Amino acid sequence: MQNAAVLWTGGKDSSMALYEADQNGYCVRCLVTFAPPEPDFLAHPLAFIKMQAQALVLPHHVLSISAPFEKSYETSLCRLRDEMGINCVVTGDIAEVNGNPNWIRERSRPVGMIVHTPLWGRDRNALLRQLLDRGFKARFSCVKTRWLDENWIGRELNDSTIADLHIVRERTGLDLCGEEGEYHTLVIDGPQFTRGIDIRSYSKRAVDSLAYMEIHELEFIDHAA
Repeated sequence: MQNAAVLWTGGKDSSMALYEADQNGYCVRCLVTFAPPEPDFLAHPLAFIKMQAQALVLPHHVLSISAPFEKSYETSLCRLRDEMGINCVVTGDIAEVNGNPNWIRERSRPVGMIVHTPLWGRDRNALLRQLLDRGFKARFSCVKTRWLDENWIGRELNDSTIADLHIVRERTGLDLCGEEGEYHTLVIDGPQFTRGIDIRSYSKRAVDSLAYMEIHELEFIDHAA
């Protein structure tokens, strides 16, 4: 059995990757987020990610990354291997981005880390449907306004939004899963969550070509008995 760490953003893809790794027999020991020394993530706030980790009952580690990035990532992966006994990292990557080689695979190869990508190459629509069928609940947290306007912020990922994503795709070529960064989500509940997360209060903000959710208040929700 592989001792694995899931590279965690808090979005739908990393959540699905965690679920599938568990189903495939990987021993997931922790969640890991690579971040700059003073992170200010617009799409995936660290405070939210920490609540997800609590709901999933998994340790969450933030590993600091700085230039030169190739060396920094490899050093952090070595730390996972040597200090935490991790020999495999799981990612929610679906495809190459802009034709570039997969970054984590490239950084993992020199340090002998196994990379598991359970979503790689799969049909986008099927992945979205499976996300709903398995009971995940997610909300749109950030969009690139070239494809989606600020009214998408806060929307739930459901049958209606999947239908709307298909319409946008036909018009603009958008990747249905947002693999080119067209949109990001925050998972608020799922099959492995011991509690849900309620985004009780937020504002919509815009910066450059992005619109995003600025969260003001979060609360755990106990699952019904």
